[in-house]
Amino acid sequence: MTGTSGVPALSLDSLVRLQRRRQTPGAPRRLPVPDGMTAPMGCDAVAVPARFGPLVIPRLPRVGCVYADDAHWWWLVPSDSDYALEWPAPARYAAGAVLADADAPNLPGLIHRPDGTLPYTPPIPLYLALCRLTGTTPTWSRPVTA
Repeated sequence: MTGTSGVPALSLDSLVRLQRRRQTPGAPRRLPVPDGMTAPMGCDAVAVPARFGPLVIPRLPRVGCVYADDAHWWWLVPSDSDYALEWPAPARYAAGAVLADADAPNLPGLIHRPDGTLPYTPPIPLYLALCRLTGTTPTWSRPVTA
């Protein structure tokens, strides 16, 4: 697709990815996809305080790779699982499964690995479980204001 000037037009997805790359200086610390698994849709992560982790697991129909340390649990989700969603606080969305130094001084350990080759937790059930636990109304159920 090209713009009126003959220069290729950038899609919204391309612009979002460029912005995310720009915000991640230096060598990023990423949660790794375990050996033998593939991430054909890319990988992002959702972090929650550790106290929520054991409460989320039984609410999910499928649990993908989960990493944890004393402070947080992280779920691997397909890239762009934040599209049109506001993940409820205190959950934090990490594009590219990149951890900030404040999140974890060391990479957290893998505490759950699913059967099969895909590392993902389905994002919508994870989102709904977190909304339920935090008392947050899902984005699509909120009143629209002008």
